[in-house]
Amino acid sequence: MKIADLTRRQQIVLQFVQQFAKTEQRSPTLKEIAAGVGCTAVSTIHKHVNHLIEKGFLERQYGRGNNIVCCTDGSDGGNSGALESKIKTVPFFGYVAAGAPMLPESHATPIGLPHSIHRNKENLFVLKVKGDSMVGDSILDGDLVVLQRKGEYRNGDRVVALIDREEATLKELRRDKEGIWLIPHNPELTPRLYDPERIEVQGLLVGVMRSC
Repeated sequence: MKIADLTRRQQIVLQFVQQFAKTEQRSPTLKEIAAGVGCTAVSTIHKHVNHLIEKGFLERQYGRGNNIVCCTDGSDGGNSGALESKIKTVPFFGYVAAGAPMLPESHATPIGLPHSIHRNKENLFVLKVKGDSMVGDSILDGDLVVLQRKGEYRNGDRVVALIDREEATLKELRRDKEGIWLIPHNPELTPRLYDPERIEVQGLLVGVMRSC
């Protein structure tokens, strides 16, 4: 895929992201992209960004910090399709906030991830988001989130936490002397504090797949 194969609007979005990253030394948010290209609908920018990711010109990185849209060099000469074809099968456990612990892996449904999402990481699994507590990170109701089991989780990580061995929730993790904070990224919701023994962190957010 070459830049000339993109629509005019996709080219404008791509050029803005590249210039912004070069000038600001960070990646733009969807709102910043929308403002920069003169678009009033963030949802429209979201679609353009997803198309650019699918075509191998942009990539998303999740884990610590805000949602980041990162540039690739776009010079693969048409090999991005081959890269995307490297599918990895991982378990899908259902909803992230279903009011119950995740199913045993033996009951999970297999789901294929493209290389741009899994990037050869191990111990991955997938959940489906229910609710809007992380809309500030551009994680929407119905999205599929890719998570990685790790031995250690740090402050600022976006994680799936199991509360009282009953409710799974996707939040930002913070630990301090008071206990464990699970922080939503939605201005209408407030952080909640838990005793450490009530929380079991089950995975680190490493990728998101849009549901539509």
